[in-house]
Formats: sequence, structure tokens, C-alpha cells
Amino acid sequence: MVTTAVIHQTGEPQVIQFEQSTAQAPGPDEVWLEQLAIGVNPLDLSQRSGAAPLALPSGLGLEGSGRVVAVGADVTNVAVGDRVAYATGPIGAYSSARLYPANRLVKIPDSLSFEDAAAVLFKGITAQYLLKSTYSVGPGSTVLIYGAAGALGQIMVPWAKHLGAFVIGVVSSAESVERARLAGCNEVLVFDAATLADAVVDITQGKKVDVVYDPIGRVSFEASLNCLRPRGLLVSFGMASGAPAPVEISTLNAKGSLFLTRPSLAAHTATPEEYQQRAKDVLQAIDAGIIQPNVGRRYPLADAARAHADLHRGGLPGAVVLVP
Repeated sequence: MVTTAVIHQTGEPQVIQFEQSTAQAPGPDEVWLEQLAIGVNPLDLSQRSGAAPLALPSGLGLEGSGRVVAVGADVTNVAVGDRVAYATGPIGAYSSARLYPANRLVKIPDSLSFEDAAAVLFKGITAQYLLKSTYSVGPGSTVLIYGAAGALGQIMVPWAKHLGAFVIGVVSSAESVERARLAGCNEVLVFDAATLADAVVDITQGKKVDVVYDPIGRVSFEASLNCLRPRGLLVSFGMASGAPAPVEISTLNAKGSLFLTRPSLAAHTATPEEYQQRAKDVLQAIDAGIIQPNVGRRYPLADAARAHADLHRGGLPGAVVLVP
């Protein structure tokens, strides 16, 4: 039997329910995938709570790993028995097995465990496009990264350092400072919207930063703008504290001809070719030791609600993984 998490309404973690079904035969360009690990992402929490729109009823989850059990017609890129992972929709990763489009599967090496693959691929591709496409980080870049002690930050910080950047990390509490430093941050600040920009001015001797990577949203938006040098870029790619308030275009001019973007992983993996290229870059970075998977906590699939509650509270030392 196949166990799958579903929600019929949005709300607190307790809205997550489980249904039983039988295995399905894959159609053309599909595979039937036995899942061995499932990644939990902050976007999952936003979709479950209703902060991010979702057609109901719905499954949950966008990242997982496992083995190919059966392939449909016209599938040529993977075969039965292959070790694979994925980091994009269709939604429905919270399941012990599932149908999945073959061209969105990434083959993973034997050296990468299923749990590590589920923990790193979505976050790794996110870090890859943020650091290499949204803003091309390189030698001499000065960047500010929120959540430097979190699962995504622990990938972005060392990768940005490898690319040659001076990294200012922002964390939510003093208890997270050391973890951010160990990741490679040159400087670490505990978030305070009232003092953040002044602290950045002091660190950079008045120059401020080239780019701010801000997944926090409403409570950090204004402070993030104030950390930027003239013609700097604010990358607002999440809303952990809620969506930022609308911004007047004239504000960007007044603060130094600033740039503002709201990117998404979907737009940066729209074609199979681009998706596979970014995934390949992530796997190469892991192999080279530039970044490393970090499973902070494992939960049985049946405890998905508890995993959501714990991730919402914060403070976890790495990625959250569900195990069917």
C-alpha cells in the first residue's frame, strides 16, 4: 500500500491527513518511484497554512529521493533501479511512492545517501540560481545572507565564500552565531530591524553591500533596502514573516537607484535542460566539498505535522527530512 499525505483545508499542521492507495502504472514519460526520503521546505509550510495559494484537496511537498520501480513509454533518461532525486513539482512528495515526470528526475551518485539527496537538492538549486543567476557573486562581492545558520544559509554561505565573496550573515538569535561563523561568514549579526543597516555600514566602512538575500519578508524588508549600496540588489525570495508591504517605485530611486527582484525556483528550472544543468552544478559542488548536505532532523512520514511544527518554531541545525 501507498501512504500519502493530503490536506483538504489549510491551517495548522494538524490539517495534514494520510490516505492509503495502491501502486499505479506509469503513463508515457512517467515513472513509478519508490520514495526513500522526502525533504521538507518552508514553502510546504506556507502552502499548508494557506499563505501560499494551493488548490484543494492537495498533496504536499516538492522534493524527494528514491528508486525507479517502473517506467512508462518513451522514458529514456532513467531505468528501473536507478537512484534518483527531484526538487520541483508536481506537488505530492509526502508519499511513500508516487508517479513522477521522468525528465524532472536527477540521477544521484552512490556516494550520496537518499536522505542527503532529499535534504540538499532543492536548497542547493535555490542557492545555485541565487548566487549565479539572480546576482553573479564573485571576487570582491559583498553579500548579506539572512538565515545563515539555517538549512539554506548553510549552503549559500560556503558557496558564496568559494566564489570569492565577503559574507555578512544574519541570524535570529545569539545561539546561532557560532553555527553561522563555522559555515564561513566573515561577520555575523543577530537580526534587529532597527540597527541592522547601521551595523552593515560599520562593517563595510560605509560602502554597504552589493546584494541582500532576504527570505524573511515583511519584518526585514525595509532594513534590507537600507543595507544596499547605490544600485545594489535586494533579492526577496521568501516570506517567513509574511509578504512584504508594497513598495513605491520612487523609494528605490531615493535610496540610490536600487534594484528589487522576487525570484522563484520554478522560473529558474522551467525547462528540463536548465533544471538538469543547475542540479549538475549542485552535485559537482558537493563532490568538490564546496557545500555539504546537512540533515538536521529526521521524522517518520507519519509525523509530518510534528516536523512542520518544529520547523516553524525554528532553531533546527539543518534540513528536515521525512522517511516513509
